[in-house]
Amino acid sequence: MLAIADAARAGRWEQRHGARVAAVISNRPDAGGLLLASQRGLPTAVVDHTAYPQREAFEAALSAEIDRFGPSLVVLAGFMRILTPGFVARYEGRLVNIHPSLLPAFPGLHTHRRAIEAGCRFAGCTVHRVTTELDHGEYLDQAVVPVLPGDTPESLAARVLCLEHQIYPRAIERLVSA
Repeated sequence: MLAIADAARAGRWEQRHGARVAAVISNRPDAGGLLLASQRGLPTAVVDHTAYPQREAFEAALSAEIDRFGPSLVVLAGFMRILTPGFVARYEGRLVNIHPSLLPAFPGLHTHRRAIEAGCRFAGCTVHRVTTELDHGEYLDQAVVPVLPGDTPESLAARVLCLEHQIYPRAIERLVSA
């Protein structure tokens, strides 16, 4: 989230493309990104998923909060919940996410451990459109790192995260400038 917000400011997306980070919304009240976003002058909001007994009720409240800011693009960053088909359909074509693997390899969780266990020589990350099928939307950008001898899931994750901070803002800028 911070890489995106900082890229938007440094790249002057608003002046160049009429685009800005409209808000940072979290489903976790304790998310550290909320404070950091607020310190950057970005509007923030929380829709705590634990306050809703059904996923659909949570997503209705989340949609209402998102729509309050009127974004043309909904960017997921660290949002670790599977979205229902109804939510995905509401934002179809303008909902994007980043995944810490070179999709189509290793959708879902534990990507770094799975890549190491599979003996992969390379790993990476993928920016993609969100569809109802987990981690299977159109690929918008990818970046690659080598899997090094002695890598642990944590060491590989750290190198992949550095790439995520580069390609996610780049992919978003391409979308907002189109």
